[in-house]
Amino acid sequence: MTRQMTGAKMVVQALKDQGVDTVFGYPGGAVLPIYDEIFQQNDIRHILVRHEQGAVHAAEGYARSTGKVGVALVTSGPGATNAVTGLTDALLDSIPIVVLTGQVPTFMIGSDAFQEADTVGITRPCTKHNWLAKDTDTLAETLHQAFHVAQSGRPGPVLVDIPKDVQFANGTYTAPEKSDTTIYQPETKGDITAINELVEAMEKAERPVFYTGGGVINSGPKASALLRELVEATGIPITSTLMGLGAYPASGENWLGMLGMHGLYEANMAMHDCDLMINIGARFDDRITGLISAFSPNSIKAHIDIDPSSINKVIKADIPIVGDVESVLTDILKVWKARGRTVNRDAIANWQSQISDWRKVECLKYVQEGKIIKPQYALSRLEALTKEHDRYITTEVGQHQMWAAQYLGFEDPNRWMTSGGLGTMGYGFPASIGAQVAHPDSLVINVAGEASWLMNMQEMGTAIQFRLPVKQFILNNERLGMVRQWQELLHGERYSHSWSEALPDFVKLAEAFGAKGIICSDPDDLDDAIMEMITYDGPVIFDCLVEKHENCFPMIPSGKPHNEMLLGEASTQGVIQAGGAVMV
Repeated sequence: MTRQMTGAKMVVQALKDQGVDTVFGYPGGAVLPIYDEIFQQNDIRHILVRHEQGAVHAAEGYARSTGKVGVALVTSGPGATNAVTGLTDALLDSIPIVVLTGQVPTFMIGSDAFQEADTVGITRPCTKHNWLAKDTDTLAETLHQAFHVAQSGRPGPVLVDIPKDVQFANGTYTAPEKSDTTIYQPETKGDITAINELVEAMEKAERPVFYTGGGVINSGPKASALLRELVEATGIPITSTLMGLGAYPASGENWLGMLGMHGLYEANMAMHDCDLMINIGARFDDRITGLISAFSPNSIKAHIDIDPSSINKVIKADIPIVGDVESVLTDILKVWKARGRTVNRDAIANWQSQISDWRKVECLKYVQEGKIIKPQYALSRLEALTKEHDRYITTEVGQHQMWAAQYLGFEDPNRWMTSGGLGTMGYGFPASIGAQVAHPDSLVINVAGEASWLMNMQEMGTAIQFRLPVKQFILNNERLGMVRQWQELLHGERYSHSWSEALPDFVKLAEAFGAKGIICSDPDDLDDAIMEMITYDGPVIFDCLVEKHENCFPMIPSGKPHNEMLLGEASTQGVIQAGGAVMV
């Protein structure tokens, strides 16, 4: 039997049929029919954000922390254009979200009507796919296809633009199982010949390394479990991109830490000197490769990725394998075990010994002395006092983001949410709201810089309204820290507009919203203040006043290879360079 209903009711029904339990949104004239349907049901929870960018970032945080598709609902015109930054962020970081936008009625499209924008044209470059739904009879199928595209293959954002008259009109509802999803069927099974070639290379390699990315996490929890099994069985060391943290536990004996521009010395040196690099679900982005012509010059490079366009885009792969990480790792383990579980154990032991020597550089060493809090110390204490909790971490973008990646340890996937590819200041606070909505009983902390946090500070209203106990841990150096660092090291210490002279009193700001405000400037008081933040049953803004001119090391300078890093003064090797850095 066919089901007749309005387009607005179809939207809500399709969301229910797709298993959606939460929508982040902001109403407006062009989506009022959908909001009216939301009002008349109780299965889907709507979270009212304070800005459409916040809605999309919250949907990202929800998706990243659950592995499910996040959903945002916004109105036409400025509502849709405000969503563009979040869409681009999700595209670069492969986050599965569906954004529903309202549009002026079909007969008014192209007339410059009130709050009209070419949403499909504007968002085409920043979505996996988008649709303008002009026919109510095909609306449900379009919505089901949107969810399929968002979560299949390399995940990412999709958008469905729905004119207001389509929402009012009646049409026939199509169930998910009757929808045509053959429009997009990416390859998931890796080529077995290439997998055999990779296993043979693993058996012979003397200095192998696993280089993993967010694709492992996106593939699902079984992919992370298979990765751990493979690493432990072979003894091959493993490093990760910013987006891949947690796929392999930070406490694991083969863990090298994060690699890249602000990665660990031992991870970057291992990548530079390895003879077999096994890239699993990463895309060789510029913050990882450094100088491309000098990137890991003597290694055989294998690249496992579900997105064929990522293969050979930046670095030529000697062994390219297109496929889903879970499927490919399953086959790698099967082939490797069938061939006798062989690796070059003696050579790998020597390789691990070399890595142990690199670790002695102590690239993350710092000295906390005096009465000014070092940002590294603040995050070390945050780690020590929260690591036993059921914890989710989001970040804004800047120095604090890199310090969080360096000093916080992640034992499991989906516990770390940050803006990697786009580097979106303002991402972390709404993302923490999305994660907290998904995990109401967990400890959710957003590690922030004061400048980034102010970009979406309005979402404190959302946190208060929905009683979300998110903790905003602000490392306040009264500077645009990463901008100031680059100006110090690369622009002759000309600090052009990289500081603020008009910051709010964050404690009073928190209280104005009805939240808890905490300020700490003394390292002796830090532990007690963090515990106060953790135990408070509600949203907290924690204003941690830190050293204003601390730089984030290690750092690969722009245009340099992995083995030319700037390290902090406290490291045990090197020569002091400009800016209190050590060149190794």
